[in-house]
Amino acid sequence: MSVSHAVGSTPLIKIQSLSKISGCEIFGKAEFMNPGGSVKDRAALGMILDAEKKGLLSKGSVLVEGTAGNTGIGLATLAADRGYQCLIVMPNNQAQEKYEILKALGAKLVTVPPVPFANENHFYHTAKKLAAQTANSFWVNQFENLANFQQHYETTGPEIWNQTHGQVSAFVSSSGTGGTLAGVSQYLKSKNPKIHIRLVDPMGSGLHQYLQTGVLKSEGSSITEGIGIMRLTENFKKAIIDDSKQIHDQQMISMLYHLAEKDGLLIGTSAALNVMGSFNYALENKNSGKKIVTVLCDSAMRYQSKIFNPEFLKSQNLDPKLVF
Repeated sequence: MSVSHAVGSTPLIKIQSLSKISGCEIFGKAEFMNPGGSVKDRAALGMILDAEKKGLLSKGSVLVEGTAGNTGIGLATLAADRGYQCLIVMPNNQAQEKYEILKALGAKLVTVPPVPFANENHFYHTAKKLAAQTANSFWVNQFENLANFQQHYETTGPEIWNQTHGQVSAFVSSSGTGGTLAGVSQYLKSKNPKIHIRLVDPMGSGLHQYLQTGVLKSEGSSITEGIGIMRLTENFKKAIIDDSKQIHDQQMISMLYHLAEKDGLLIGTSAALNVMGSFNYALENKNSGKKIVTVLCDSAMRYQSKIFNPEFLKSQNLDPKLVF
């Protein structure tokens, strides 16, 4: 079995402490167990396989992508396995661990200041330009590449359905590219239209407000990485969403520390936000026995220089000791 074959088929973990409190069954899909350490391995594999099928890649091709980190790590992991190179563009304010992992995987790394999407120096536009200037390259374009959504429709959704024996009541997830939310929601709705799909959005993102009012508008900011966005991607447009809620960073960080101490789950910030959103949904349906599934996107170890750093947390006015 190669590294590529190790992507997916991740366990569904019951979060015992929260299930007991809420009287529902809350499950997390352990995507941190993918070979590249995150849910983005699935999208990376799907987009590579699609490009190979279309004849867009050859031996030594350069995969070029703009990313907050995890998709880049997934691409670099699989590129090493399949004989490609990687050129990854990232904002320069992400967790240091991501940069170090990418370099270890042999990827060429370009960092740019974080700027609004409309700015031509945004990491997305920079990656597109570099792809055009690089010989034998393929711009992966995870935000608009529908092979991202399709991979989750074909793998993540069916896995959740089968692991819950078709008894899943709700799926709760944040959105970055929208691929996970779209693929899983479409598959689950095709099996049972009554399954509830909830988007949970960090502060600083405009998706929650868009779903509520039809206007992309954001307030505040978040330390989460790789989720939250101020535009509608082609992948996100495929999602079937019943409702949405916004989660503050203090709720997220409190949940992150709770899960580590009470459940032995060391998960990253987007995963903790997902679980917080799932717990809120469970409390709204307290003692109903509903089966609620979310995505544990990656590990806390990918952000330890930030989230386990008291000085960093204090600078963000976050207290891990506060109860969510």
